[in-house]
Formats: sequence, structure tokens, C-alpha cells
Amino acid sequence: MFSGNSLESLFLLKNCKSRRISSYDKSGGNHDWVDIEPNETKVIAEITGCGIIRHIWMTNWTGDENWIEEPFNLRKLILRMYWDGEKNPSVEVPLGDFFGIGFGLRKNFASAAFAMSPQDGRGLSCYFPMPFRKKAVITIESNCENHTNFYFYIDYEEYSELPGDIGYFHAQWRREINTKGWAPIEPGLLDREKANVPEEPKWYPKAWLTRNRDGKDNYVILDAVGKGKFVGCNLNIEVFEPQANEWYGEGDDMIFIDGEPWPPSLHGTGTEDYFNTAFGPTQEFCAPYHGITLYSGDKAGFKYGGKNSMYRLHIRDPIYFDSSIRVTIEHGHANKLSNDYSSTAYWYQTEPHKPFDPILQVDQRLPRIHEWERR
Repeated sequence: MFSGNSLESLFLLKNCKSRRISSYDKSGGNHDWVDIEPNETKVIAEITGCGIIRHIWMTNWTGDENWIEEPFNLRKLILRMYWDGEKNPSVEVPLGDFFGIGFGLRKNFASAAFAMSPQDGRGLSCYFPMPFRKKAVITIESNCENHTNFYFYIDYEEYSELPGDIGYFHAQWRREINTKGWAPIEPGLLDREKANVPEEPKWYPKAWLTRNRDGKDNYVILDAVGKGKFVGCNLNIEVFEPQANEWYGEGDDMIFIDGEPWPPSLHGTGTEDYFNTAFGPTQEFCAPYHGITLYSGDKAGFKYGGKNSMYRLHIRDPIYFDSSIRVTIEHGHANKLSNDYSSTAYWYQTEPHKPFDPILQVDQRLPRIHEWERR
């Protein structure tokens, strides 16, 4: 009934109707946007009935009367989605972060589920299917200082009913402005004879001797309760001070399913490994299910400095849970590094979901601005 939206099965026909809600000018003119004022929340879509959202496209212009664009407006606009009359949103994410890149930045990239398209990443697209039985509501909140022209398409399929085993789409944004690692900035090298560990090479950093056997201080990407599956995330790491040119990603992913203790069922070997890259990458790269969308070390003046963004989509390999899931990752080996982490998690689950913590106020959502970025 609900197949036919992949290339290999596109020939299959379905009993549904194609529908769209967009910001087109209902008068027949060219005012093809919704006006959103500072500190206003506007409902851009309210769909009654049963259906599946298949595609979302959005773009915006936020600026003053002199056509000077307001910086970081993608972090100041918040996207929310509500399914079947719920009071707590199932999606609550700054606009740019939802579509794949953090820091309030736009940049061309494409994956299987998201894209920022020309010009200069201004076309924002999402292809995650989003089912609902009775009602879907999508809102935009502006914490901008200027007026916003907001453009959108929401394409969906209308059905008479949906099967009983669906999960509802969820997305949540988190940020830890300083992970407050325990290691000094200059970690030093291990004297293997004094440490009595002759099997380790001489370059082995002292901090690597520390063990992480509970994961309790890891950065948390997702903490959800219910039955569902985790389908991906994007992660943004800002290295705001030099760390002896050390790779920021020497930290394992640990995914705890259904309240299990350490070690978790899914334990990885390093941040770059979880994102399907290798050996402390400094190259931008995009593929359907993983990629590095932003690398700034060449501008920051030290190898892994500044803003770094990456994504991993579990579309071919979703991670299932029956009662809960906790998706975490170390910030440096054994959580030793002090960096700025933010992320968006994507998952499906039954309702009701665990209410989200209040989203950070706008001043706490904005990225750092470094001297090298002002040049």
C-alpha cells in the first residue's frame, strides 16, 4: 500500500491523492511568501485528515530595508511540527540545523534525505516521510531582529487510513556550548618505560590511558523513550582553541538501547568512524548516507580548528529500540576535550514521546564569531 516511492518500485500505483500546501500568492499575484515579524510564531501548514508528508522545501529572506541580510537567521528561526493534536512538538529545531548544517550557515550539499541547493545553499529540502492520522501542524517561530519573507512547499499524500504500526517522525536539536573536558590543551606524550606499557608506541598520548567505562559524560545526541528507530543525525563541532593540532574526533560513539548498562550494544571506535570517514579527515565530502559538509581548519589557522559539520543517516541501517534509546558520543577520548557541540537527531517512534527540554534562548543558540571569521 505504501511502497512505490523508491526508484526500483516507482511503477507501482497507490490509492492516494497528491496534495500540496505552499506560500504561493492566493490572489494570483507574485507575493509568494509568508510574512513573519520578529518574535512571531506563524502556522504555515495545518492539514486535517490522514496522510504522509513526502517532501518539504523552504527558503527565506531575513534582512533590513537596505537589503542587508541578518546574520545567522537560520539559527534564529525555529521549525516545529505537531502530529495528531499533540501539545508537545515532535520536531523542534533551528531551521538550518534541521536541513543538515549547523552554525546558522548555508552551503551547497546533498544527501539522501536533505539538501541545501544553489544559490549558495538557500534552497532547503527534506525527503523524510512524515505520517499522520488526523492532523499535521507546522509552525515557524522567528527570533530575528528583522522581517522575514518565508517561502515553502509541503508536498504530501492523502490517504483514507494508515496501518497500525507506523512511527511518527521526530527531530530534536541540542547544544553544549563547552563540553568542559578534563585534559590540558597540551596533552604531552607517554613515557612508555615509566608507565610500564611497552606495547604502546612512543607517540601514544598520556590522556589515552584514561578509560571510559560508563559513558555518563558523553555528549548526548538523543535521549528518547518509547518504541521506535533512530534514523540519523548531524553533528557540529566547534574547536574554539588550539589543542596541539589534535584531532577533535578521537571519541567513540556509544548507543544505549532499552536502558542497557555499559558496554552498550552499539559501541564504535571513533567519531570519524561513526561518520564513515577515516584518519582525522580534513576534506569535505557528501554521499547519500554520510558526509562532512564543513571543514574550517584551513581558515582557523590550526588543523582542526573552527567550525566542522558532518552527518550520518541510518536509512539502510536504522537502529531499533523497544522502550528507550540514548545516542551518545565522546568529546575526545574519554571526554577529555573542551569543544562546542551541537546536533540534530532524527528518529521515528510511537506517541506519546518524552517532552523535549526547552530549546535554548536565541543568544545561546548563536555560534561564536572568531577574529579570523571577521576578515
